[in-house]
Amino acid sequence: MNSSVLIGLMVPFAGTALGAMMVLFMKNEMNRSLQRALTGFAAGVMISASFWSLLIPAVEQASESLGKKAVIPTAIGFCLGMLFLLAIDCLTPHMHLDETVEGPKSHLKKNTMLVLAVVIHNIPEGMAVGVLFAGWMQGNSLVTFSGALSLAIGIAIQNFPEGAIISMPLHANGTSKAKACLQGVLSGVVEPIAGLVTIILASFVIPLMPALLSFAAGAMIYVVVEELIPDMSEGNHSNATTIAFLLGFVGMMILDITLG
Repeated sequence: MNSSVLIGLMVPFAGTALGAMMVLFMKNEMNRSLQRALTGFAAGVMISASFWSLLIPAVEQASESLGKKAVIPTAIGFCLGMLFLLAIDCLTPHMHLDETVEGPKSHLKKNTMLVLAVVIHNIPEGMAVGVLFAGWMQGNSLVTFSGALSLAIGIAIQNFPEGAIISMPLHANGTSKAKACLQGVLSGVVEPIAGLVTIILASFVIPLMPALLSFAAGAMIYVVVEELIPDMSEGNHSNATTIAFLLGFVGMMILDITLG
């Protein structure tokens, strides 16, 4: 496999890892208002990436052979992506930052379930990066290497605060700083793995690339609707989360259009 692609797959993971390391340098738990603002920023990045990097290329590619019927594989892929994440969400015991527990009953420790929640969140991000690199490797004229890299960089930027958001609560719950950092870093390992698996699968289903692009978009939108929006909206109303969302959306849009 192209070494540039492997490096690209590792970019989002690097963002998570660097963010998780912040626990080693911060003395106190991250301010809740700051957490909400950073979550809003992440939501903006993910929604922007879903449209500009995934859904629009999916429709454009499908239109070349299907015309107005291009909406069909795009819509099907989007729905399957959301349902796929819904199934994982329902089948995996995990805990959100507000300590609400979802999934089947289990005897897993609180910290383990916190990490699992982040792992679920990271799966569609890795898939999204992987499917774009797969499209570029297959010579898709609508997908460029710089476009795939811009998505990877955008996700890495929003992964940096997310890495801190997971490692800081782990430390606050009694885990040592070193272990909290390690668990935060490991939560991001799923991203390059998901990306690599997506590339391998895409090589067998080249004609289904539009559906794969929209599948990744649906999975990302599920995370935003199910986890990020409720988290950023919790508590007293704050304009900071709205502004952070705007910055995330516009920043990712500019990054995708400029590099893509």
